[in-house]
Amino acid sequence: MLTASDLQAIWLTVRLAGLVTLILLLVGTPIAWWLARTPSRWKGPVGAVVALPLVLPPSVLGFYLLLAMGPSGLVGQLTQALNLGPLPFTFGGLVIASVFYSLPFMVQPLQTAFEAVGDRPLEVAATLRASPLDAFFTVAVPLAAPGFLTASILTFAHTVGEFGVVLMIGGNLPGVTRVASVQIYDHVEALEYVQAHRLSAVMLIFSFVVLLALYAWRPQPRKGG
Repeated sequence: MLTASDLQAIWLTVRLAGLVTLILLLVGTPIAWWLARTPSRWKGPVGAVVALPLVLPPSVLGFYLLLAMGPSGLVGQLTQALNLGPLPFTFGGLVIASVFYSLPFMVQPLQTAFEAVGDRPLEVAATLRASPLDAFFTVAVPLAAPGFLTASILTFAHTVGEFGVVLMIGGNLPGVTRVASVQIYDHVEALEYVQAHRLSAVMLIFSFVVLLALYAWRPQPRKGG
């Protein structure tokens, strides 16, 4: 049986992953749309920044986020000026760090889906006097729906599996920042292998089910161009 602290860690992980996925849907969608449509020379640098968490060690990203959100960092000074307090070792800091760390898992599938839409459907919408915003929501978003599903699943699953970044930013506070991956680490460190095995098995089954759902229902985006 899972312990009360295990269940608490699982619930905190689900809350974190759900909130990060929702935030990244709102933030990542316009970034992906811009990357898919812009001819700007800044497309390469912006795309590289978005993809940076894919290759950057989590400890490096966590370290710089910790500096930025610390008392002497720009973000930390701003939050203190707004009487919000420091962000490190809080759930809010954990959310912000996870948003940065999971950004490419939302943006890249959406960018691919938007690129697959092509120009033709948007040109047809324009001839029908649809505004760019109307064309986006009534044409591009429905055609890119499989990309939204893939991006959301990957973002949620990736956030659930985070360890290095969340440990550096959130620490190990029960009920506040101790997510499932950190809870497993605690069990192993305390030589509680039975408890670690049970919680790890839950995470393994969850990961398999998520990937199975992703590959079982993965229709090809319809090309409009």
